[in-house]
Amino acid sequence: MKILVTGGAGFIGSAVVRHIIDQTQDNVVNVDKLTYAGNLDSLATVSESDRYKFEKVDICDRASLERVFLDHKPDLVMHLAAESHVDRSIDGPAAFIETNIVGTYTLLEVCRQYWNGLNAEARARFRLHHVSTDEVYGDLEGSDGLFTEQTSYAPSSPYSASKASSDHLVRAWNRTYGLPVVITNCSNNYGPYHFPEKLIPLMILNALERKPLPVYGKGNQIRDWLYVEDHARALYKVLTKGSVGETYNIGGHNELENIEVVHTLCDLLQELVPPSSSQKLDTVNHYRDLITFVKDRPGHDLRYAIDASKIERELGWVPQETFETGLRKTVLWYLDNHDWCARVQDGSYQRERLGAGVKA
Repeated sequence: MKILVTGGAGFIGSAVVRHIIDQTQDNVVNVDKLTYAGNLDSLATVSESDRYKFEKVDICDRASLERVFLDHKPDLVMHLAAESHVDRSIDGPAAFIETNIVGTYTLLEVCRQYWNGLNAEARARFRLHHVSTDEVYGDLEGSDGLFTEQTSYAPSSPYSASKASSDHLVRAWNRTYGLPVVITNCSNNYGPYHFPEKLIPLMILNALERKPLPVYGKGNQIRDWLYVEDHARALYKVLTKGSVGETYNIGGHNELENIEVVHTLCDLLQELVPPSSSQKLDTVNHYRDLITFVKDRPGHDLRYAIDASKIERELGWVPQETFETGLRKTVLWYLDNHDWCARVQDGSYQRERLGAGVKA
């Protein structure tokens, strides 16, 4: 099959592209605008494959999207392109409205036009898989409840509100026009190639540079953590095996307070790169000493937790990594990939967007 992936240069999108190229015989067309979060370095291991193509296109640009569909004739579409950082959505919500809502609308209309023009066999095969977040549900009270596929939406931030809006559009295009869609809502991802504004890579890189480790409020916000390669496997399974019109929640079964995550990271670094091994840490005895509590973000949700029993029951997916095994793999990856991290931090990855090995 030929799979068109929007946002395939992002954190989760690049994991999906690598999974498809490495673990299947399918072809991938990666459609990405290459904002700050799009990094072609994350696709270096697959960019030379003759089953991979790259298109630098904004999903809000309908004419360019229509050209991509006509040129590549995808069998399936996985939609991951989105603005996704909550803090950025609070400081500047306009980009989130444009990409997450208008961009999704534009993609839906291009998909509908394309799907209507297919022959019967291709129409029956076509799917649009919309990838969303558990943040659309708001937060949970107490310690026992879980988000299910029937949980009412109650978004708290401009980011989650824009994703909730895009989910509603996708469902409406299925119900009104019959467009074959599936939706997934996932918990917090972590793993290799994660942009360092997010909690786990930020803590790793700050600790290695002996910078403060900023933790919002008391650090008691609870999240369910999902290893990104487990998520990529789940997304591919939903795309190829999920039932049209259905929603599947994807979680890692790892509920932890943010401060627990930071403590675990500090302890892992203490084991793998102890302070005594570096002159840079001669004033710090333990990475935990770098933790600094900062003012909480506005409207910060306290707890997210996913009930992922539907995808396990219907599609047979379960995460392969525990938080402990996944986090160790993540830390080791960052320790072994200084060049990737340095290029992100100094911005050189953006100055060389269309470098060697990219197939446009």
